[in-house]
Amino acid sequence: MTRSTIELIATEQDQRIARYAAAAIALGVAEAAIPSPLPGIKPGLANIVTLVVLARHGWREAAWVTGLRVLAGSLLLGQFLAPGFFLSLAGALASLAALAACVRLPSRWFGPVSMSVIAAFAHVGGQLVLARLWLVPHDAVFLLSPLFATAALLFGVVNGLAAARFLEGDAAGEVRHPS
Repeated sequence: MTRSTIELIATEQDQRIARYAAAAIALGVAEAAIPSPLPGIKPGLANIVTLVVLARHGWREAAWVTGLRVLAGSLLLGQFLAPGFFLSLAGALASLAALAACVRLPSRWFGPVSMSVIAAFAHVGGQLVLARLWLVPHDAVFLLSPLFATAALLFGVVNGLAAARFLEGDAAGEVRHPS
C-alpha cells in the first residue's frame, strides 16, 4: 500500500490573512461578551480590522478576512447555521459590497471614517432586509431602522477613527487601490 501526502504551503499572503482574521475573530468573540441594550446592536469592532486590511492590502484580502471572521466566529460562538449566522453573513456581504464601491471613490473625500460609516449602514441594511424576508415577515421590522441607523452612525464613526489611527503611518491613512 502506497501512501501519498499532500503538502500545502502557506504563502506570505495566506499567513497575513490568517493573522488579520485571527484578530477580527478575537474582537468578534470579545464583543459577544459585551451586554447589548437591544439584540443586534453591537459596536462591530472586527470591522476595524476589515478597514485596515482594505486600506493596506485591498478588497480581496478584506473579503477573505471578513468571510473567515463570520464563519469561524459563528463556530466559536456556537451559532453556525443559526439565524444569527445568516444575519451576520448578510450584513457582512452588504458591507463588503458597499466597500467594493467605496474603494474606487476619491480618497480625498472618502477615508476610513466615511467608508466605515457607509459599511455600517450597509451592514444594518443587509440585516434588516434578511430579517424582513426570512425572520419577521412584516414591514414593522423597518420601524427599528432609526435605532439601528443611529447605532451604525455612532459605531461607524468610532470604528473609522480607530482604523484611521492604525493607518496613520500608511501614506496618511489613504486607501490604496491595489490591482
